[in-house]
Amino acid sequence: MSNMVITIGRQFGSGGREIGMELGKELGIKCYDKEIIKLASKENGISEEIFEKVDEKPINSFLYSIVANGFPAYYTPSHINNALSDDKIFTMQADTIKKIADEMPAIFIGRCADDILRENDKLIKIFIYSNKEYRKKTVCEKYQVSEKEALEMMRRIDKSRSSYYEFFASKKWGDVQNYDLCIDSSIGTSNVVEMIKKFIEIKGIKQ
Repeated sequence: MSNMVITIGRQFGSGGREIGMELGKELGIKCYDKEIIKLASKENGISEEIFEKVDEKPINSFLYSIVANGFPAYYTPSHINNALSDDKIFTMQADTIKKIADEMPAIFIGRCADDILRENDKLIKIFIYSNKEYRKKTVCEKYQVSEKEALEMMRRIDKSRSSYYEFFASKKWGDVQNYDLCIDSSIGTSNVVEMIKKFIEIKGIKQ
């Protein structure tokens, strides 16, 4: 029998991580974000820096163009085989996510967890978003940057997450059709958490 698993995709500055952590406390289950990197690193005997280098980052553009045009990875010319390392690192991280989900109920932040765990019949896929002004204010306060810097961070990191998700999941990041519930976080973290809890209750999903 599957464990209940909640995945949270999020726009940068929307507070998705904080919502996930608070939800985990309310439900009494662990929320995984950067912890996935540490666990995957330990399980595979590879330094955390290697995982961090490709963590929700855009994939090698040449490799992306090959796959996007329908050519399998083994057609990749030998001189760019090193580009496949991104794919191998993703697979290692995916295996770690699957292992955790098999062992216990959990919440996962980003990292294509919704697609990795798509066979789980207790999967709840959530996307957290908000308007530009709310996110800009959040980023300015959290990272102590100017409004201009905040907007650039939002643009760059959202683009990075989108490229990563669309490459590995082959679905559009942030498209409402790919999620069970999309919530505007400007209503406040506690309210978002309550909405998710109510959704779980209505769906009748047990841990």
